[in-house]
Amino acid sequence: MDKAYDQKVKKASPDSPLLKNCCMAFLSGGGICLLGEVLFTLFSYYGLDEKTAAACVSVFLIVVTAALTGIGVFDKLAKHAGAGTLVPITGFANAMTAPAVEYVTEGRITGTAAKMFTIVGPVIVYGCAAASLYGAIWYFFCRG
Repeated sequence: MDKAYDQKVKKASPDSPLLKNCCMAFLSGGGICLLGEVLFTLFSYYGLDEKTAAACVSVFLIVVTAALTGIGVFDKLAKHAGAGTLVPITGFANAMTAPAVEYVTEGRITGTAAKMFTIVGPVIVYGCAAASLYGAIWYFFCRG
């Protein structure tokens, strides 16, 4: 039974162009990072200190990604760019905004607010747990 299912899946699933997908992910992810560096340089040029400029870059990328997700443009970009759009800050902003937009018809509380964290909630939980574990390991074993 498993072989028959595997054959059906293989027949129904087209082969993906691995090299092309890797190149697009590299170029799009690199492009997002390059945009971040350009923004950082621009904010620094206009007098912001390093910490404030970095925060402004993060906020800018989050707001732009959320806006592009809200108007349906980010998904079209991600379709062609692939995994490169999952650069952590833009991927996180998209993962939070997309369910909020999708479930807005169910209401502000039970739709938008409740569904906003369906994808990113586990990321936050396990990210905090991993950070706590790594921090404890460093504190007890690596601090010299």
